[in-house]
Formats: sequence, structure tokens, C-alpha cells
Amino acid sequence: MKLHYQGKSAIISGASGGMGLDISQKLSQNNISVLMLDIKSPADDFLKENRNCEFKKVDVTNFKSIKTHIDRFYKKNKRIDYLVNTTGVLWFNKDISAVNIDDKIWDKVFQINLKSMVLLSKIIVPKMIKNNFGSMVHISSIDALSGDDKPQDAYGASKAAMIRLSKSFAIQFAANKIRSNIILPGPIETGMQIRWKKNPKAKKNLEKFIPLNKVGKPKDISNATMFLLSDEANYITGTELIVDGGITSKP
Repeated sequence: MKLHYQGKSAIISGASGGMGLDISQKLSQNNISVLMLDIKSPADDFLKENRNCEFKKVDVTNFKSIKTHIDRFYKKNKRIDYLVNTTGVLWFNKDISAVNIDDKIWDKVFQINLKSMVLLSKIIVPKMIKNNFGSMVHISSIDALSGDDKPQDAYGASKAAMIRLSKSFAIQFAANKIRSNIILPGPIETGMQIRWKKNPKAKKNLEKFIPLNKVGKPKDISNATMFLLSDEANYITGTELIVDGGITSKP
């Protein structure tokens, strides 16, 4: 199935990471102008090879800074059609049980994972309303669906809150032809999972537990994102799409 896109411009947060980078590339290949936002820069050759992408180094929890960059992008393109929010942190050693976690770590995880979604939406949704069109995809996690005896409680709780917020956006702005959906990845091989490089055996043991017997790749999430952004998904809003190799289907 060939996907079609009504929109002409997109903003991607967390754009220099595995998922965000792949999504930015796919959008660029579809002749969509992309503003990539991240606190770290992509490789120089990426921007050279993807001419429809521009990058701004910014802390996406800084409202004033992201608004300045987004407003300039909007002035140049006259519209913002797509928002893909891939920003997230998972601090294995610091993010522990809510009973024991340092309050500053809890607040910082929520600021990065959830507040960034709020700030971006505050800036971008009014611009989508003006154009009477928009599609948002937010990246949550299957960690939002269950507890854990070895918890990252701030991460899981913030990702669960993203689901609720996305559903609310879908209802609030449906009359403006703005859709909001959320993807829940399972284990994906990104920079966030540096632990697997240090312990390849842990990754192999995990793959045995996944029904499809493999850890996902960033392209598995970018492919799902591109579908949800596309015109072919224009009757899908307020839902979550699990992309996890079947792991949450297990008893």
C-alpha cells in the first residue's frame, strides 16, 4: 500500500535519536519539510543527504526557545501539519521505585517525557487549528501498561500520562480535523538501550521471551508512525498502537 500525505511540513522532537532520525528521513523522502528538534545534533551527512530537513539544537523543555524556532519555521512554511514527539529518557540506575526515587529525578523525567509534549502542543496545535488540519503521533511505551518488580516508575508513569493526554487531544480537536494517536513500542534497539552493548546475553535472553523472537528496530516504529500520519489513517484518532513483537499479548 502506497501512503499519501496531505501535509507539507512536520516537527519532530527527539529527532536525532534512532526513531526520530528514521522518521525525519522518511518524511523528508516524501517531500515534507521537517524541523528537527533535539538537545544533541545529528550527523552532518544526515542533513546533507536529507535536504528537506533542518535541525535546531534545543532543550525541548525550554518553552521560549522551542517557540522561537517553531514560529520561524511556521513563518517560512505557512503551516505545520505534523507533530511527532519522540522525546524521552530512561535512566535505569536513577529511575527506581517511586518510594525510593529522588524527587529531582522524578520531576526531571516528567519534565522531559511529558511536559515537552504539553509545551510542543501549546505552540503547534493553535497553528494546526488555523489550517484546519493536523496529525500528531506521540511515542509512549508498553511500560505504561503494567508494573514491574524492577521498576522505572517515573518513566512508566510519565508514558502512561502521555496516553491519556493524547486521547484528550483527539477529542478536543477532532472538529478541527486534527488527529492525535500514540505508539507504544516494546523493546527497540536504540541508543537508550546501550546496556545491550555491554551485555549482549541480556538482549538474547529477552528475544527468547518475545513471540517474534527479535528486538525491534527504529524502522519498525517509524513505519507505524508514517502510517498514522498518512491520509490512509484519516479515520484513526485517539488510539494507541502497540508495536512490540507480541510481548504484551503473552499471559
